Amino acid sequence: MSFGIDNGATFKRARQGIRAEVSELVVGEHRAILVLPLTFMNESGQAVAPIVRYYGIEADNLLVIHDDIDLPFGKLKVQWAGGHGGNNGVRSTAKSMKAPDFWRLKIGVGRPPGRMDPADYVLSRFRAGESDEMAMSVRRAGDIIEDFISFGGASARQSAGELND
Repeated sequence: MSFGIDNGATFKRARQGIRAEVSELVVGEHRAILVLPLTFMNESGQAVAPIVRYYGIEADNLLVIHDDIDLPFGKLKVQWAGGHGGNNGVRSTAKSMKAPDFWRLKIGVGRPPGRMDPADYVLSRFRAGESDEMAMSVRRAGDIIEDFISFGGASARQSAGELND
């Protein structure tokens, strides 16, 4: 995999007033901007929307990466638009951008056990054995992100489907 921490990406504080860190890099022949919001997850739209405006990013070139309790643990899915599925970070992003139409890379974390509150579940530590499985999913997500940057959302969606087979 050529994408990831080993690609030399370094993050710096975004321009004043934007609560995020950014890393600008080139993947193949395409320029990419990686964004790490410095907001609470539930307020991530406050970082994403200003970045989208500042860099003039079109919705079909935006990929929001988030957890999803409705996907089995470690499964990856690329989807265009749709609802927030109860994910407050996605809700915040759609609201701040005034549009729900953007690409999402969902990383499955599975359903909470028993009657555990979903918010507590997604904020808890991984159980024994899950860390290695999630690390593999994150590496596969890096490949999907690289595919998204190079070839677009439809190609990334196909790659995610193939990786889950």
